[in-house]
Amino acid sequence: MRPSGRQPHEMRHVSLERAVAKHAEGSCLVRFGDTHVLCTASLEDRVPPWLKGQGHGWVTAEYGMLPRSTHERMRREAASGKQSGRTQEIQRLIGRSLRAVVDLKGLGERQITLDCDVVQADGGTRTAAITGAWVALYDCIEWMRARSMLAASPIKDHVAAISCGIYQGQPVVDLDYAEDSEADTDANFVMTGRGGICEIQGTAEAEPFSEADFAKLMGLARSAIADLVERQKKAVS
Repeated sequence: MRPSGRQPHEMRHVSLERAVAKHAEGSCLVRFGDTHVLCTASLEDRVPPWLKGQGHGWVTAEYGMLPRSTHERMRREAASGKQSGRTQEIQRLIGRSLRAVVDLKGLGERQITLDCDVVQADGGTRTAAITGAWVALYDCIEWMRARSMLAASPIKDHVAAISCGIYQGQPVVDLDYAEDSEADTDANFVMTGRGGICEIQGTAEAEPFSEADFAKLMGLARSAIADLVERQKKAVS
């Protein structure tokens, strides 16, 4: 039995709330159960120096956890003067995932930055961030189109993410902290609306997992991400 009482294939309650930040060109408060992430999209009329003059734009991301997003107060990374390796890895993952579904030439020489700030953490913060960041990015693009900055949307597809793992010998989807902290295997899947794979991260925390186990996790992930994409479509419709 999972600590939450959910079935192996059952995700936590998911919500995608748009337009939650007054000043951002796009925003979404995404909730995967008790994991809440505020995603905001900011448009800049510039690109990184190494992209100047090449005729296409850039989509990037920054990620952070608020001090009381966890059970005990976390020290702000700014106080130590540098980001942790975990933070850098997650924000690069978010950026890669979003760029996979954007025509950067269609964006023009502009940069969109997705800031993903964890308000409350209970496992799966990176997967929630990717799923919510797509909605914020979509709204930023629509903001640009409404001002005739783009003739067509450069977004090619949806992208969403989910965690899966093996908990007490059972493959399960959308791990909360209680499961994630004790899972034998922990994995994150990032996929597009058409089923393309952007990234898979999988780690055996105890016993190595088999190819058959991986196939079961992949099946759970595909089903969950298809559901998340439908939720994205409903949110922006």
